Amino acid sequence: MLPRWPRGPLPCLQHRGQELKQQVDSLLSESRLKGALEASKKRDIYQRCIQLKQAINENKNTLQKLKKADEPTPVGNYHQKKEEEHSLLDKLTHQLQELAMSISRETVTEIGELTEREEDDDSAEGDEEEDDDDEEESKESGGEEEETQEEEKQENESHLQATSKEYTAVGNFTAQQAGDLTFKKGEILLIIEKKPDGWWMAKNAKGNKGLVPKTYLEPYHKEEGQESSEDGSEENVDVGGEIAEELEVKQRTGSHWSAVRKALSEINTVDVLTTMGAIPTGFRPSTLFQLLEEGNQFRASYFLQPELAPSQLAFRDLMWDAKTGTIRSRPSHVSLILTLWSCKMIPLPGMSIQVLSRHVRLCLFDGNKVLSNIHTVRATWQPKKPRTWTFSPQVTGILPCLLDGDCFLRSNSLSPDLGILFELGISYIRNSTGERGELSCGWVFLKLFDASGIPIPAKTYELFLNGGTPYEKGVEVDRSVSRRAHGSVFHQMMMRRRQPQLLVKLRSLNRRSRNILSLLPEILIGSMCCIHLLIFYRQILGDVLLKGRMSMQSADFISNPVLATFPKLLEQPDVMDALRSSWAEKESTLKRSEKRDGEFLKAVFLLVYHDCVVPLLHSTLLPPFRWAEEETEAARWKVIADFLKQNQENKGALQALLSPDGVHEPFDISEQTYDFLGEIRKKAA
Repeated sequence: MLPRWPRGPLPCLQHRGQELKQQVDSLLSESRLKGALEASKKRDIYQRCIQLKQAINENKNTLQKLKKADEPTPVGNYHQKKEEEHSLLDKLTHQLQELAMSISRETVTEIGELTEREEDDDSAEGDEEEDDDDEEESKESGGEEEETQEEEKQENESHLQATSKEYTAVGNFTAQQAGDLTFKKGEILLIIEKKPDGWWMAKNAKGNKGLVPKTYLEPYHKEEGQESSEDGSEENVDVGGEIAEELEVKQRTGSHWSAVRKALSEINTVDVLTTMGAIPTGFRPSTLFQLLEEGNQFRASYFLQPELAPSQLAFRDLMWDAKTGTIRSRPSHVSLILTLWSCKMIPLPGMSIQVLSRHVRLCLFDGNKVLSNIHTVRATWQPKKPRTWTFSPQVTGILPCLLDGDCFLRSNSLSPDLGILFELGISYIRNSTGERGELSCGWVFLKLFDASGIPIPAKTYELFLNGGTPYEKGVEVDRSVSRRAHGSVFHQMMMRRRQPQLLVKLRSLNRRSRNILSLLPEILIGSMCCIHLLIFYRQILGDVLLKGRMSMQSADFISNPVLATFPKLLEQPDVMDALRSSWAEKESTLKRSEKRDGEFLKAVFLLVYHDCVVPLLHSTLLPPFRWAEEETEAARWKVIADFLKQNQENKGALQALLSPDGVHEPFDISEQTYDFLGEIRKKAA
């Protein structure tokens, strides 16, 4: 029988503290028993010290925020127990610092060059001084004797200049590991030694020493003070050039490198969870979630807007058809419908984290760049089959669009490597610290064209997941279930069935679905259940921007609540569901002849939108939308359900708007104003 998990924040932290103590004791014992450690073993122990220290700091921060009122049940001697736990964590931190410093005395200044030195056959040179190493590297890199001497001279001068050189920090930096020095923007640092790997030894005004990245520094001149660092001397230009050159290199590696870099900065936390056994080894911070957090350029609300032609004088994907009296349909290079069936054999996280959401994020991808909006579909699961995720479950009423596994895709990209990137993810919260995060449980890339440029057939695909990020290769989701199975054919078949996989079906388009999709933007991914609402929005865009404008050269603001607010619904799926529900109810009362009248349908849609969406978006009773927060989602659903019920009983929202019980936000002109020059997409170069 499993031991009972302690209840209450403080008992949980005490339990976690004992786990950390056992890990620290084990690490100390291992370092003592091994005696003279090899370089690789030192590095392993050093990294484990860092990971454990981070976990201890998280426990300590959570402990400091705890209050006695947070406990669900009374805890005797609460303050004494809290103080004892704090002392234990301080003791563990001190032990780890001593162990890390004993190792770092020999290795911390060589971390950036450790791998190269191990591979170097001339290991005897490792005992020489730093200047001798630099001279030897210069001699090896030079082609002619005169050039070698010149390089040696320059490096010696550079080394002399580095001694007691003061630099100004141009940004904030937080220590990433033991031996680093934390500093703030504007702080003056004394550079003691410059390392060839870009990490320099520095000392701050308090006398603390540590390694700092050179790209955060620029020379400081005492005679000119702070202004010289801003006005820019020759040295400033050089350092700025180094920063620009480094950023340029990062941009060449991929247009989304900033999101990858942000995800990599969170790997320390993931390493801690992996070391604890809380998550499988192939889990990583979600790359697509990081892109969504950067701004709106990967959101559906951005791609829903019309796109300007290269001339900037007309719309590229929004044109008027005088014969039909509506917007003109536009075919695209890729136009298809796919269905997410299920995910199988997805590894389970440990008990130390609580899963808030299981979902799949998908986008168009060419192996390097994301070429569309990032669409998210939430999965459901059963406690009896926790490793299986399903989509589009059979539910009563209208299926929430967030759960809709039927998706449409449109793209005008001509890249031969165009495909769909699927990333399975979980939103989680750590039980011990309350920290929230987003993890990738695996990814897979489905190319839409074969080597000869022919589209892949419409059928069901069984896609085996990869671990790591889309920019990593050869990483398995769970090493315990290796793909490289050996043995009999039966054994290999059994191992294949245990692989994490995603089942999707590509569906061929009939004439009706093709015509419907051709009214949408040329680049967009979304739910099929919302497609008719998106088309209404596009038709209203055409009426306002093409048909109703007095002058095509006018760039004035346009008063239209639907155009101003509809894109917000794509980021608030529950409000979109409220609109779908209200429209379905209204549509069921229309006659067959009325349903065939496009102008009449648009007029009715506008009435439904004003009755449903506009009051909800600006109601103070509706909490702000937050992803994967169960309490917030439940509170929003209750407000929406009550509002729709009142609308149904009162045959409209007028009574709710005039009622003293319905408090709304102060009026803002942005509720009415559509600035199409500020919203439209520019044609990519």
